[in-house]
Amino acid sequence: MSSIHPTACISSSAILGKNVTVGAFAVIEDKVEIADDCHIMAHSFIHSDVKLGKANVVHPQVVLGGLPQDLGFDASIVSYLQTGENCVFREGFTAHRATIENGTTLIGSNCYFMNNSHVAHDCVIGDETIFANNVAIGGFVEVGNNVFVGGATVIHQFCRVGAFAMVQGALGVNMDVMPFMLLGGQPIRHYRLNTLGLKRAGIKGERYKVLVEALRLLRKKQGLDTLSTTPELALLRDWLAVKSKRGVHGLI
Repeated sequence: MSSIHPTACISSSAILGKNVTVGAFAVIEDKVEIADDCHIMAHSFIHSDVKLGKANVVHPQVVLGGLPQDLGFDASIVSYLQTGENCVFREGFTAHRATIENGTTLIGSNCYFMNNSHVAHDCVIGDETIFANNVAIGGFVEVGNNVFVGGATVIHQFCRVGAFAMVQGALGVNMDVMPFMLLGGQPIRHYRLNTLGLKRAGIKGERYKVLVEALRLLRKKQGLDTLSTTPELALLRDWLAVKSKRGVHGLI
């Protein structure tokens, strides 16, 4: 059974699933959908047109679905924020709805967003992604699956961060981050494969060796056609085939 604190303010048009808990002074606005087993803690605020998947945990002072921080945004536009399942939103996290009519800011499943991190309007965040404290990403940023972004890093609007990448903390990322790579340094560069992250994900043996060779070829500005196709290489090829709006950080 659901447990709703008597001081919580919940719209009559909000839809709450089974076994949902809502803490003291939480606010849930119109047309919000919260799936089964979610835990909405005290003093959190969920704006209209937010859809939460199953078993999400929303900590105090989290604000979901707020207006985009875009001076030209028309607040009468109908747009959405949608999350997958089993995400944790720690204290002070914010995520905004999209700027495009009927558009959606998307957050995947099994993500962890630490204190005071931020997802801007029209972003797409993949599964199993972690934002450390104070990470902030601009509008229309795309983040792949299994990405880790270090604390206090800021990512410019329209950038892409490829799957299985790890981004050093305290960076200003203004270009795309390649899949499977570690990004850091001053000036910012891709400096090697995210070896530990790849092994934790079971990408090893021949699949890992193909990525090592792919990195060697990319450093020489050569194509990848000579390599055996693996799921990871296919993902890398597809990612590289998309024209970048910001350019791609260099390799060392």
